[in-house]
Amino acid sequence: HGASGIAVADVMEEAGRETCRRIEAETGARCLFVRTDVSNREDVDGLFDAALRQWGTVDILYNCAGIVTTNTLEQSDEDAWDRVMDINLKGTFLCCRRAYELMKEKRSGRIINTASISGRIGGIASGVEYIASKGGVIALTKGLAKKAAQYGITVNAVSPGFVLTDMAKNFSHFDPASVPLGYIAGPAEIADVVVFLASDLSRYMTGCTLDVTGGVYMS
Repeated sequence: HGASGIAVADVMEEAGRETCRRIEAETGARCLFVRTDVSNREDVDGLFDAALRQWGTVDILYNCAGIVTTNTLEQSDEDAWDRVMDINLKGTFLCCRRAYELMKEKRSGRIINTASISGRIGGIASGVEYIASKGGVIALTKGLAKKAAQYGITVNAVSPGFVLTDMAKNFSHFDPASVPLGYIAGPAEIADVVVFLASDLSRYMTGCTLDVTGGVYMS
């Protein structure tokens, strides 16, 4: 069964509203856009408050806001570190915390985070701050899963490899020959696994990080 209502959060208003338009056109679900900087606690609270006003409940949270860097350790600095950590790790934490509080009351819910193969194997061509942030997301997922299980809440993560997104189109290292399955994923390959984790089919899974890499994790 599909969702009847979806709240989309994006710091980029035009892109977020376009996502909502596509969701409504393709699925018929009611979509609410809320401009949100996930690294800002007040923005995150505003997002959840808006969803509660609209639907009265939050059943599923999918955290997918993020930025990527290619800095070497020598190139990295505190500003780059703080920016990546604020969005990728702190933003995930803030959204998880608010969702957990709401789901705990009704003793059910699904939380899905976006990790990365970089956080599992130490990176491919991504920057040190990105690698650390995604490793943190994996640890956060496990820690929250242990605490949330007693309330019927599952917490899992999806760990993509190379994915052709707007953010990653300029990365020259996206070589299909480096992927055992022979091609680079699009967003749909990741979304299908997220839908699985959001569904009742994954009801006995929690604390898991699922690799969706086309086999790169074995390389």
